[in-house]
Amino acid sequence: METADLKSSDVTREKLLQDFKLIIRDTEELLKSTAGDLGEKAKATRERLTTALASAKVNCQRLEERAIEQARATDKLIRDYPYHSVGIALGVGLLFGALLNRN
Repeated sequence: METADLKSSDVTREKLLQDFKLIIRDTEELLKSTAGDLGEKAKATRERLTTALASAKVNCQRLEERAIEQARATDKLIRDYPYHSVGIALGVGLLFGALLNRN
């Protein structure tokens, strides 16, 4: 059961990371395109956005490092216990198959 949770959370993390990178790239483009023509209020907003963007980059990097770390830990666990992993996957598959065929 844990293996299925890991796969879905890895996919979710990967999608989140891709979306996060896209937002960062779009924000950088927006900041570059509006660099010259700003009033005082817009300049203050731009500075806050620049600070938030820097923070987002750091958080994105941390998320990526953590995802890689967890993927390595999962890989090591599966390599250390291959028969257990296959048994768990088989059990989960049988459970899902029984639940789907019950209808």
